[in-house]
Amino acid sequence: MSSAVSTPARRPALTPVQGILLLLLAALVALPWITGSIFHFHIAIMVCLGAIATSGLAVVAWVGQLSLAHAAFVGIGAYSSVLLVTRLGMPFVIGLPAGALMAGAVAWVIGTPLLRLRGIYFVLITFALNELFRLVMLEFPAVSGGSSGIAAVPKISLFGFVLQRQPQVYVFTLICLAAVLVLLWLIRHGQLGRRFAAVEENAALAESSGIPAAKTQNLAFVIGSAIAGFAGAIMAHYVGFISPETFGFQLSVSYVVMLVTGGRLAFWGPLVGAIFLVPLPEFLRSALEFQHIIYGLVLILILRFLPQGLAGVPAQIARLRGGAS
Repeated sequence: MSSAVSTPARRPALTPVQGILLLLLAALVALPWITGSIFHFHIAIMVCLGAIATSGLAVVAWVGQLSLAHAAFVGIGAYSSVLLVTRLGMPFVIGLPAGALMAGAVAWVIGTPLLRLRGIYFVLITFALNELFRLVMLEFPAVSGGSSGIAAVPKISLFGFVLQRQPQVYVFTLICLAAVLVLLWLIRHGQLGRRFAAVEENAALAESSGIPAAKTQNLAFVIGSAIAGFAGAIMAHYVGFISPETFGFQLSVSYVVMLVTGGRLAFWGPLVGAIFLVPLPEFLRSALEFQHIIYGLVLILILRFLPQGLAGVPAQIARLRGGAS
């Protein structure tokens, strides 16, 4: 008697749309080397930094919260690294993880009481926290440099090798972005990601199913804030200058806009949002007075016609093709 052995169905190869998008992404990554322009390298570095910071905000969004204090955690990471390097003589390879750890530690301390709030109340208290961070740093110029900030921040240095040129920094930020995306992929496709999704979908139901919703949200807040501190440490040493005003409310809003534009719950949302929005001010230099209006118009159009963000476009195209066939 013959027996049929069933084999699991293979996952289909990349769709044509996905293949085109991957080729486009590869072309964008290689563009600065193709043009050789220092300006293009700078924009690419800022895209990487924006995507890293927004990835941290995405982790917070995965548990159903939206923080307007994200720039404060970027600032905590930046100041922690800069002070360790400039005041204590620590190398950058110590300052970078220390900035991430300090931002995560602060998030852990304040997260438990804050995350008892829901919806608009959490958004408002995080807005107040961002302003509190800026004002406190302005009041302690011995630490922050006050309104004058801290200039001549040492460049990124890896075991004695200083990254003096933009192409070198670009490679480093690409590696850091890849590491953060790998971390997010492991979270998203692991048990922790399933817990995050359950809490985001229905916190009360998740709690009744044995998932500690408050602890899960606090963990996401800590991870997201640590990623923000990681981005802040890199940004401070690349730009070479930080001040309390650098990490104001406007920066938090820009991260929120990047996340929503790319796709609040999409894995590729932070990267897509950063690629789309970070270079946008350079194209709007001739219409500087209308910049915020154009930002608002872009956001309204995306929320109206692409509620899943730009990262959801391939899925929408696939659904349209499936419905037409």
